[in-house]
Amino acid sequence: MSAPSPTSAPAAPAGPMSRYRVLDLTRIRSGPTCVRQFADWGADVIKVEPPDDASGYADRASSDFQNLHRNKRSLTLDLKSAEGREILMRLVDGADVLVENFRPRVKARLGLDWEGLHARNPRLVLGSISGFGQTGPYADLPGFDQVAQGMGGLMSVTGLPGQGPVRVGVPIADLTAGMFCAMGILMALLDRERTGEGRWVQTSLLQAQVAMLDFQAARWLIDGVVPGQAGNDHPTATPMGVYPTRDGSMNIAVTGARMWRDFCAVIGRPELADDPRYATGPKRLENREALNALVREITRTRTTEDLRSALEAAAIPCGPIYGIDEVFEDPQVRHLGLVGEVEHPVRGRLKVLNQPLRMSGAEPVLDRPTPEAGQHTVEVLAELGLDAEAIRGLKERKVV
Repeated sequence: MSAPSPTSAPAAPAGPMSRYRVLDLTRIRSGPTCVRQFADWGADVIKVEPPDDASGYADRASSDFQNLHRNKRSLTLDLKSAEGREILMRLVDGADVLVENFRPRVKARLGLDWEGLHARNPRLVLGSISGFGQTGPYADLPGFDQVAQGMGGLMSVTGLPGQGPVRVGVPIADLTAGMFCAMGILMALLDRERTGEGRWVQTSLLQAQVAMLDFQAARWLIDGVVPGQAGNDHPTATPMGVYPTRDGSMNIAVTGARMWRDFCAVIGRPELADDPRYATGPKRLENREALNALVREITRTRTTEDLRSALEAAAIPCGPIYGIDEVFEDPQVRHLGLVGEVEHPVRGRLKVLNQPLRMSGAEPVLDRPTPEAGQHTVEVLAELGLDAEAIRGLKERKVV
């Protein structure tokens, strides 16, 4: 029986990705972060998961899980069984993208190697995320965000000087690996329009974390400087960092001669602009400790709102330091629509993080809550042409 077209999925609000079908074999965070980019923009995403997941990673009631897996359909499938793998291959026949974050050895054992999938469906784009890469001495080691943060250098430049290694407060390696994979898949889909063939897109937590070092990596690769911890101070510019105010603290970022001169006027010390200790960027960096001490004595005499208003009027970057609850009360955050809503059949309206980009003529498609495990199993199998008796038999054999 021929595989169904992706358009056989139930009708949903149209989005830029609505003509694509994505098979989601991912778990934890990096893979789901990748797939969410397609689900939120209208793709038909089928989440393939084990019939009995006792791993502890699928806490479906958690806010995290509800935020990560919205806009998908769920098919439970035992990929360790021959019947389960054959059903997956029939789905592969009609899919545009398959995303997985298995360790390479596990992927090969399940028959999800690139060569086999490409031979089965030459148009398929395979997105693979691993801890350390598909080949090499660490290829089959398990990956974890904090491990990648440490091995990728991030923990050595995060935190106060002399504090020791500090992790970033979000799983940045997981998140960026997912985003890099999504970007690669989009490029592969574009290239498929030219070649007619899919590609294998590969990234890892380690690759993503090293890439995110950005200018800190360049300081070593080009300048031979090993960056260290700088706390809240910018590593290469000052005054730039966290400064106390009468009622709290705030971020202030002063760069370039114009901003420096205007900043001196705002804090009521115009003579500092020409002080030989601080007149140039290199001099300010050389005398950072003394300059910061001076600036802090001034900023702590003013309220955050007063100082913020004055700095904004002078076009100097600045802003308050929010708790998470305060973030979502900010008028600009509200204006940008960074909170979306989905209707959950039990929990009612759930607020979730919305997509952080907008495009003319299209909106993110937030039309489905995170599905229950296997919620769409019968629906998806029926699309493959299986009748009720066949589906009942698969359930009895615990294939689905």
